[in-house]
Amino acid sequence: MTWLITGSVSLGVAAGHWVIPDLWIPYLDLVTTVALCLILVGTGIDLGRQRETWRRLGILGLRALFLPLLVAVGSLSGAVLGGMFLGLPLREAGAIGAGFGWYSLSGALLAKIHSVEAGALAFLTNVFRELMAFVLIPVLAARMGNLVAVAPGGATTMDTTLPLIARVTDADTTIIALVNGMILSSLVPVLVPLIVKW
Repeated sequence: MTWLITGSVSLGVAAGHWVIPDLWIPYLDLVTTVALCLILVGTGIDLGRQRETWRRLGILGLRALFLPLLVAVGSLSGAVLGGMFLGLPLREAGAIGAGFGWYSLSGALLAKIHSVEAGALAFLTNVFRELMAFVLIPVLAARMGNLVAVAPGGATTMDTTLPLIARVTDADTTIIALVNGMILSSLVPVLVPLIVKW
């Protein structure tokens, strides 16, 4: 996946610099909008198909809903503190943190509604978050507990990091991780524009 992401971005940069004619530039906004809509429809379909998860959620109770709240607050707080340290505007730093690891959507959204630079930074920040999650999840599960291991994955706990979480934790934690990812993924298209325009 890492090579696919890096290759796609490199291909896009090369195409934009050497291949794509200026005549096509006005259509990039439409292409981005359609791609974002397809991503969101795909996420909605994925959420709707998780019937067993919705049943198990009632058994697990509030802790399944409390964890995404804590991950969201931690992600936003960390992003704002990091932004202050780097001299970024607070709303921009918060919007980047509100990507919760969903690099493809947060980067494209910020590039579309705010600036290409912020979009690129959101993309890279959230890619690095996902890569760090793959390293941190097994360590945190072994040393600090199963629920703590879910936090680094953010929105990716419903897809790319879920198999790793399932392998290093238990069945209940895996369901909580899936719910965590679904809730955070649902918040990304709402919070990113809201925070950056605040």
